[in-house]
Formats: sequence, structure tokens, C-alpha cells
Amino acid sequence: MSLPGRVKIVEVGPRDGLQNEATALSVEDRVAFCAALIDAGLPVVEAGAFVSPKWVPQMAGSEDVFKALPKTPAQLPMLVPNRQGYERARDAGVTAIAIFTAASDAFNLKNTNATIEASLARFAEFTGEAKAAGMFVRGYISTCFGCPYDGVVAPAKVAEVTQRLIDLGCDEISLGDTIGVAVPSQMDDVIGAVTRHVDIARVAVHMHDTRGTALANVLRALQLGVAIVDSSAGGLGGCPYAPGASGNLATEDLVYMLHGMGIETGVDLAKVSAASRTMGARLGRELPSRYLKATAPR
Repeated sequence: MSLPGRVKIVEVGPRDGLQNEATALSVEDRVAFCAALIDAGLPVVEAGAFVSPKWVPQMAGSEDVFKALPKTPAQLPMLVPNRQGYERARDAGVTAIAIFTAASDAFNLKNTNATIEASLARFAEFTGEAKAAGMFVRGYISTCFGCPYDGVVAPAKVAEVTQRLIDLGCDEISLGDTIGVAVPSQMDDVIGAVTRHVDIARVAVHMHDTRGTALANVLRALQLGVAIVDSSAGGLGGCPYAPGASGNLATEDLVYMLHGMGIETGVDLAKVSAASRTMGARLGRELPSRYLKATAPR
């Protein structure tokens, strides 16, 4: 069984996780959460989003969050939906951004009020400028393994959208199982289609554990050569535009599996767990991470 010796974990809890919480946390709470995750050794911590607070109030004050974060070698990408968001990120001194579309028009319309084509046109307005300024650009593709509205999504469509994002200048593409329906055999189909055109070193997977298959899917992706995996501290997050889509893959569960298999991450499992427990207490609920549940004080 061929596996990577090291996996880069992209921590999305402070953005993808917290944006789906009913409670909008203060800038100070979000800075403390990010700082704890950085201290745990996570190489990438997605710290916020430059989106309208009217639509995503949980991400209000992302400029202040970013500016208050400690100096760190970790990459701190911020999600941007359009040129206005990009300009806010640029003016705040952000050096890595993330853009997002889907492999299903029906989902993208619900999520961003735009077709896939329209969203790509929005990104084309600023990605070239971002690259010229030396920014790292990440592209997210939702519904790569199934859509709550369109059902089955063709791997060829995922590959097409991936290529379009690469053409716009994306350095890395994250393939999302937005509603947690994927099974390991789909990794072969989708990753196989994508990597006929794109180097696998630029491909990440973003799995939801809605039906308990996230780690199995990650394992198969690793066997296929993927070495970048998204996860969310404590298992925070879901998607408000995907009915029933709860449960991002928990960072603790992922790190436990990888370390147990002898795969390096540079992440301190105890410190991530402590950060998640603190956040769970702040939110007033137990987070879904299985590792946290198994190691909870008794």
C-alpha cells in the first residue's frame, strides 16, 4: 500500500466551521481559536472570510481577526467571494486567498446566487491581479461527489471545473464532498478524472463525515497520491445550503489516524484537542469529533 510520508492538513474550523454556528463569536474568541491552532503546528489555518456580514454574520470583523493573529510561518488564507472581498483581503495584508464554486449549477445558485460560469467570471476579475501580487490562490469545488439538488455529479464535470480554476491561476484545488455522500470507490473516479489534467500534488480533499465515510474516503485518496487534506477542529461545520450536511471531518480524528499509520503532519494532537474543547465550551456544546469523545475526562 503506497501512502505519502507526510500530509499537509488545511484547518478550516475558524472559517468553514464557525460560519455555520448559530452563535457569532467575538473577534477576540476567533483570534484565540486561530492562535491555538497555529500553536498546535497546523501549517494552514483558514482564519476567516471577506464576505458580507449581512449574509454571514459569523465572519464579521475578519480584517480585525487577521490583523490580530500572531506572526507565524503558517499560511492564513481568507475566503473571498468576489472582487470586493479580494480588495478587502489585499488591503488587510492577506497573502493567501481562497475562492469557491461548485460542480453543480443548482448548488452554486443556492450557495452564491450564480451559475458556475458566472462565479468563474467573477473570479477572473481579480485572480490574475492576486497572482501578480504574489498571493497564493486556493480553489474550492463543492458537490464533487454528489449534489442535494442535482443528485449524481459526473467526474468529468469536476475535472472541467478544476481545469477552469487552474487556468484562472489557482495553486491548489480542494475537492469537496459537501453533503457527505461519497464512498471510497468515488475517489478513484473523481480524482482519476481530475488528475488526467492536473498534477495530484495540487489536489486536496475536503470530506464531510455526515454518513461516517470521511476517513475511509481520505484513506483511499491518500492511496491515490493525495497529500493535502482539509479538516475542522472538533468537527465544527456543515453547510447551510446543503440539507443534512453536518460534520466536517474532525482534525483530531484525522491526525489520530495519520499518526497511527506513521504519516507525519507536524501537528500536536493534544494541543488541537485542547483548542477544540475550549471552543466547544465557548459554544456551549459537545463537538462531534470521535477522538474528543473517546478521550474526554471522566
